[in-house]
Amino acid sequence: MIGNISTKSVYLPCINNMVKEEVNNYQERTSLLTMDKAIRKAQIIREKYSKEASLKLEAKGNWSLYAGSSVDTINRTMPILTGNGSGSFFLSVSTYSRVYFELVCGNERLILTERHLPMAGGYNFRDLGGFRTMDGRYTKWGKLFRADELSNLTADDLKYLSSIPITSVIDFRAQSEARRSPDKLPSTVHFTYPIAITPGNLSSEGIQANMLKTNIDSHMKHMNRLLVSNPACVRAFRIFFAIVQNNLSAPLIFHCSAGKDRAGMATALVLFALGVDEATVMDDYLMSKIYLSDKYDAFIAKYPRAESIFTVKRMFLQAGINQIKRDHGSIMNFLTKELKVDVVRMRRLYLE
Repeated sequence: MIGNISTKSVYLPCINNMVKEEVNNYQERTSLLTMDKAIRKAQIIREKYSKEASLKLEAKGNWSLYAGSSVDTINRTMPILTGNGSGSFFLSVSTYSRVYFELVCGNERLILTERHLPMAGGYNFRDLGGFRTMDGRYTKWGKLFRADELSNLTADDLKYLSSIPITSVIDFRAQSEARRSPDKLPSTVHFTYPIAITPGNLSSEGIQANMLKTNIDSHMKHMNRLLVSNPACVRAFRIFFAIVQNNLSAPLIFHCSAGKDRAGMATALVLFALGVDEATVMDDYLMSKIYLSDKYDAFIAKYPRAESIFTVKRMFLQAGINQIKRDHGSIMNFLTKELKVDVVRMRRLYLE
């Protein structure tokens, strides 16, 4: 497990317009389909506090949207919404439970749900579904989730997560940090796995130690190198993949304090194992800067020198990726030889 944040989180009423635009631009890039398709862009958005859902769509022609409590239970006999062309559309669906959608336009079909989960007590809570792989497949929705700390989740948040239903939780924080800010877990969780990864510690002690560094950017790059080269970290990620590859583990949350460093590297490694390209992996990593802005902006305003500790930069993850390639020749070598990832099994479990 690894460091819990002892700096107080400041909950702001909403994401500002600039942040919303950046989030939308990213979601549009990751949902971008072939330009000659009838469905060009499609995404589900849930409001953080009300959990109300909407569909943002760019499409040509008539379309229908179907819904269900899981991908397998989508009711394809009666659409919840029909339309023609592009627009933003309010969806009259439950705000207490997760819903999965199938969008049908002509002979095209697309499975959808929200990438960024509407956690009133969380910030960087995301589904790893919906990413296109280099061989044209898609990662499954509703199986693997990355998150920041779970200690502030509300009763409604927990009810929402229970509807998925979350079965397992992996906590990358240190034991002392987890004791200070224990996870609040949905009632459906049967398995919890504390896997300590020390680099990335965001406890008050960890923050103070990091702020003493002469060059914090250099320190953050070094930390990302350690995540993939330090024997204890490598061992932790090997255990992480052993759990993920157990078909009884998912739906599964893995998290740290901010969901950007330890959980960020874990996400990158999972997506690489599933065949997602490096540019997409980096785009996803960089979204932590947007999703965490409300959480840490007040602290950064007070202590500007700490900014790099509480954000992400391309050079940070790139340092880790470059370290893997230097040490192992390729990311796939690192995954299969060092972390003992069964790529065939991973793709059978987590790709459509």
